[in-house]
Amino acid sequence: MDHRREELEKKRAKLAELRRQREERKRTAMQVREQQQQQQTSTGSRVDSQDINDLVNSLVGERARSPTSQLSTASGTPGMSGEASGVGRDRSISSATSIGTQIGSPVPRAATPMSGANAASVAVAVAAAVEFRSTEMTIFDFPPREKIVYNKEVQTAESGDATEGVAVVPEEEIERRVREMRDKDEKRRAARDEEERARRAAEAAKEKETKRLTEEQRAGILESGDFATFVDQKSRIMERALDEEFDFMVDYTLAAGANAGAGVGGDGSSGERLELAHAFHDDKVTRNRSVMDVTWSSRFPELVAAAYNRNPMAPNEADGVVAVWSLHLRDRPEFVFSAPSDVLRVSFSDFNANIVVGSAYSGQILVWDTRARSQPVLKTPLTGGGHTHPVYSLKIVGSTNAHQLISASTDGLVCAWQLDMLAQPQEVIELAHPAHLRTDEVSVTCMDFADNETAAFVVGTAEGVAYQVNRYDRAGSKAGLNGFDAYRAHAAPINALNFHPPNAPEFADLFLTASSDWSMRLWRARPAAKPASAASADIRPLHVFDAFDDYVYDARWSPAHPAVFASADGTGRLGLWNLNRDLELPVHSVATGRALNRLSWDRSARRIAAGGVDGTVYVYDVGGLSAPRPDDHSRFANVLRSLAA
Repeated sequence: MDHRREELEKKRAKLAELRRQREERKRTAMQVREQQQQQQTSTGSRVDSQDINDLVNSLVGERARSPTSQLSTASGTPGMSGEASGVGRDRSISSATSIGTQIGSPVPRAATPMSGANAASVAVAVAAAVEFRSTEMTIFDFPPREKIVYNKEVQTAESGDATEGVAVVPEEEIERRVREMRDKDEKRRAARDEEERARRAAEAAKEKETKRLTEEQRAGILESGDFATFVDQKSRIMERALDEEFDFMVDYTLAAGANAGAGVGGDGSSGERLELAHAFHDDKVTRNRSVMDVTWSSRFPELVAAAYNRNPMAPNEADGVVAVWSLHLRDRPEFVFSAPSDVLRVSFSDFNANIVVGSAYSGQILVWDTRARSQPVLKTPLTGGGHTHPVYSLKIVGSTNAHQLISASTDGLVCAWQLDMLAQPQEVIELAHPAHLRTDEVSVTCMDFADNETAAFVVGTAEGVAYQVNRYDRAGSKAGLNGFDAYRAHAAPINALNFHPPNAPEFADLFLTASSDWSMRLWRARPAAKPASAASADIRPLHVFDAFDDYVYDARWSPAHPAVFASADGTGRLGLWNLNRDLELPVHSVATGRALNRLSWDRSARRIAAGGVDGTVYVYDVGGLSAPRPDDHSRFANVLRSLAA
């Protein structure tokens, strides 16, 4: 603030100084002007009036005599002469001088001569007193305003003169002229419309004109990813439509017998026999690969997924492949997913139709999304608390809001995962049996949960024994492997283990095991809530199925019929068993010629998919073989009572 105040004071002082200097300059100028006026006044007073008059007369000469005489005559005073009084002379000189100054006219010259010094003084005084001004004028020439006058004759005419000499046109002529004008207008309008139509047709033809692409443009389009995706999607839709086997020539007005066989092919109307409906194979994807697992989608009944191992003849291709096949698209899969290792198990998520889960030979858990590309969207790391050995067992348990993925590997490690977080397992259970000679580890080869059970499950091992496993501590049993209650009967590794489906709650404790000892076993599971035995107790099977000539790789219960299940063996034979009819042999069987690794029923129990070692997925129509009758439940209960006795 002080600095600002100082600046203001300095500015005020400077302004005062400027005002003082300006006042001084004004006073100086006024003094100079007064001095000049005094000098001019003193000089004029010294000049004699007579001398001034003589000088003016000598300068003007004879040219001013006539005006001077006129001026003198007009004023009523005698002409200028030496006899006039001094006062008169002074008035004459003043008048002449003022007239010459104002209008620039010459002053009359006096007749009296003047000396040289006096003439010079008078000339100086006259030069100082005369002032000239220049003015500028612009003259505009405006024409006079024209004056127009009207009279009665101009404004009006007599009534007789108005029609005089004017021809009257008849009405027919007027109508003819109107029609002609109307016709001309219509012709012009039609011509304009025709021109407009021709112009539009030319523009449309120009737009439809095919533009030929250059080789570079064509190659760029064919190599673009968007074009390939578009062609793949649209061609897949066309193939689905063309693959439909519906009889378009069916006549619904005819009798039922005339339309026998009409309808959708492969709908199970073939009766009690197994018929091959589809055989999925694609050399680009499945060549030199074996099917390791098959599963149906719970949301889309026409989709079946198959897991494949590596192709030893193509080291540059992906080691593992998952192909999703559709019953409406026979020549190629709907989706193809790749994996960094052989895919051993695959499963659709029951709670998200776009999610496909798989397990690999490297021990990784992989998650694919049908909305993404072929690479996994999530996978477990190779290091950490997860699996490091092959994972042959995979199961999704729980409900929509709370579900988990349970996996078991051949090193005896069981892990529980959240599908949206595979960095670390939520639970880890190490299965160990102290009675083993070489190692305590239990090599798990298969696993399954009973219906509505998420805390206990049964595992099949490479030693041919099945064990019950608890995920949590219970009354009378601890979490982990129950080594005292063993399902011991097989002499070779157990390849598959499957609990009875939830179609009959009274049979929920039944499960099947398929082994490499060329046999299958039917078991009744020990209740999970029952305390574990204090000593080793081997549980014996209810029945043994040994009508096989090779390894039995899989066995699956029918989702609809309580007494029906299917089996697959190394000879490539698919067998359909009905325990209500026969306990020793399958009621129907088909041979594919190549070994079958895995089986899977669809939810309607009308189709069954089998995966072969040749990379082909076979889909069979079961027909009425899996359709239950009203008394099948009671008959199967009687069969079980007879087996238990």
